[in-house]
Amino acid sequence: MRGKEIEDQKKKLKLTKEQREILVGILLGDAHLETQNGGRTYRVKIEESDKHKEYLFHLYEIFKEWVLTPPQFRIREYPSGKKSIHWWFQTVSHGAFRFYAHQFYREGKKTVPKLIHRWLKPRSLAYWFMDDGSIKWSKSKAVILNTHAFSHNEIKRLLRTLSEVYQLEVYPRKQKDGVQIVISGKTLHRFLEIVEPYLHPSMRYKLPGGGQTQMPKE
Repeated sequence: MRGKEIEDQKKKLKLTKEQREILVGILLGDAHLETQNGGRTYRVKIEESDKHKEYLFHLYEIFKEWVLTPPQFRIREYPSGKKSIHWWFQTVSHGAFRFYAHQFYREGKKTVPKLIHRWLKPRSLAYWFMDDGSIKWSKSKAVILNTHAFSHNEIKRLLRTLSEVYQLEVYPRKQKDGVQIVISGKTLHRFLEIVEPYLHPSMRYKLPGGGQTQMPKE
């Protein structure tokens, strides 16, 4: 596709309700926004390990009309000599993403928007969990959301949203490299009711009981 054709196609693009809700979730997770023109337009970049290849291709299908090149893989080599495969894709740069950049970034660092209580829809929560959540430990009924990159006040904002908007029992869990949010097993059923309709099959392993939904309460 030539430059003019790309620009003409970009003019027709508009984020759907589904795409907007998913974008909120994955920006709380691992996705990030980049600008190449001083903030006039932004692009979304999404990357996952080979283990989560199916999930990445699922995200690609959702944002497909915003993407020029299908997902590609790269091999990462670590100082230890270990290598791993990662899959990634990025959207076109577009003004539609500027609003999210202004809300989710401050001075180049990812942040939690002050209005997250309005924007964290059930679909958003599901994608945040798939992107950056897991079971607390193998025999636990609790799940965690990794929030290491966020400040103390930002984590408090997320805790308040999960508690007040979704009536989930949540608490912070300190780690060496930051803080996680724990969703107690006491409200696991409530959490599942919220996210169940949106979970991709490849990511159900992150749930207690290997993806089972009928879990007894603590």
